[in-house]
Amino acid sequence: MQNFERNKEYQESVVQINRISKKTKGGNQMRFSALVVVGDKKGRVGAGLSKAKDVRNAITKAISFAKKRMFEVPLNGTTIPFAVTHKYSAAKILLKPAPPGSGIIAGGPMRLVLDAAGVRDVVGKILGTKNKISNVYATLEALKKLSDLQERRS
Repeated sequence: MQNFERNKEYQESVVQINRISKKTKGGNQMRFSALVVVGDKKGRVGAGLSKAKDVRNAITKAISFAKKRMFEVPLNGTTIPFAVTHKYSAAKILLKPAPPGSGIIAGGPMRLVLDAAGVRDVVGKILGTKNKISNVYATLEALKKLSDLQERRS
């Protein structure tokens, strides 16, 4: 019971689970890969991608990987300070601040990342690819770029 309450401080969202099949001499080798987003809804967020022989181990490995690589997102009230665009691989991300009460207006993987980070009002658009892994990492890179620009301004 205590372990459950300890993990309550972070919101963990499984974005995608892939089945990986490899042909070998003895037959097919099956593995699973899991993409997980972890955040505290107060401005810290991270993502992890991990592989294992079963789904549960892949998810727990991805969660620990994500917790190690969490970073701080600058917030201006319930939104981001200013608009930012970023390109990561084939994914292009556009994030704009929104007035209070707007909510998160963004597509699937981007919505999970922004919600875990604690951003309440933002407008986002995914351009380029539908690959969830690329879109999650592009959103994280855009938020890192946002924090770098925020540091330069102050």
